[in-house]
Amino acid sequence: MTSRLSFLPDGLQTLIQSPVAQAALAIAGLALVAWIANWIAKQIVLRLLLRVLAHLPFPVEAQHIGSIVARLSNILPALIIQAGIGAVPHLPAGAIVAVRSFCAAFIILTIAIALSGALNLVNDLYQRRPGAANRPIKGYVQVAKLVLYSAAGILIIAALMDRSPFLLLSGLGAMAAVLMLVFKDTILSLVASVQIGSNDMVRVGDWIEMPQFNADGDVIDIALHTVKVQNFDKTITTIPTHRLIDESFRNWRGMAESGGRRIMRSIKIDQNSVRFLDVRDFESLSRFQLLRDYLQDKTDDIERWNTSQGIRQDVDARRLTNIGTFRAYMLAYLRSRADIADDKTLLVRQLAPSEHGLPLEIYAFANTTEWGPYESIQADIFDHFLAILPEFGLRLFQQPTGRDLAQMLEERSTREVA
Repeated sequence: MTSRLSFLPDGLQTLIQSPVAQAALAIAGLALVAWIANWIAKQIVLRLLLRVLAHLPFPVEAQHIGSIVARLSNILPALIIQAGIGAVPHLPAGAIVAVRSFCAAFIILTIAIALSGALNLVNDLYQRRPGAANRPIKGYVQVAKLVLYSAAGILIIAALMDRSPFLLLSGLGAMAAVLMLVFKDTILSLVASVQIGSNDMVRVGDWIEMPQFNADGDVIDIALHTVKVQNFDKTITTIPTHRLIDESFRNWRGMAESGGRRIMRSIKIDQNSVRFLDVRDFESLSRFQLLRDYLQDKTDDIERWNTSQGIRQDVDARRLTNIGTFRAYMLAYLRSRADIADDKTLLVRQLAPSEHGLPLEIYAFANTTEWGPYESIQADIFDHFLAILPEFGLRLFQQPTGRDLAQMLEERSTREVA
């Protein structure tokens, strides 16, 4: 070796012949080879692959595949360094083992990240299916990632310690209780995700209501640990997935699928305004086209019953009432509206009277589930009923206000002066 370098100066010969310099030159050459291999993989092979993928009919998937391959290309220089570090002269055995362990750990981490990207691609492809919103797999993908990174962590630790991974796995049995405590929420969420998916309890796009979490809106995301709900005020509520199993919530999907939304609201009538109809009332109400058939049929039925019982015009006779006639008008009016579903339950019922008046409740279904049109239909119906109440001699009940008391005192003072 000395004869070959005799043409060099003595100082340079000594430097080159030193073990440190030879090791440094070998490491530099190995690093250069690794860099060239990485450059060829990314600048030539990867670009050619991306051009091929660009001609596929699915450009988004091609982009995902390209990023996965780009991540995997980082393995090549690590493999070269791992294989060539043993050829570096004068390098301590401990350093060789450390470099090989670090390269192995890097390769394992890179593969884990690439597989995670592949799982994301699988989830994206699944979400494009027509029925993907009904049975999302995002929770299962997150479980697969958790298992993947857990396995990668064990393999990386084993590689850095230069020990068999089975040796580490044998020690996990003693840590089972600790793992159960650490991953308690994850295990609960995994079980809840399986139950939610198998029982079809919640889908993305469902309107759910969960007052204990102040959630009232549409489900926008179902993940392993959380379910995100966008409330109608545009705020986001995050609910732990397992709480959907532990606690009750309301899902309005059935209403949306039925095509109709329920109207259940009552009008409270002043009970002091309830009375029998007289002849003038009968003539006045006969003007309503919706009541003509009812009045005729009801009058004939009452006369037949009174005649069969031998009852004439006395207190025992059956007679029409203004509130019963108004209830019949409400029902006929609802049936005449095109925006009220006629194939669903339609009732106008009288509830128990109380100190707040006599409630007449409407139980019907609008033929739309959209919030705005539904509220307009409901408001139009009650606007009409409230405005037409005086035609039946009925009054709406409401608590006395300051104006009512002032008017009463004014009338009282007027009578005293007179």
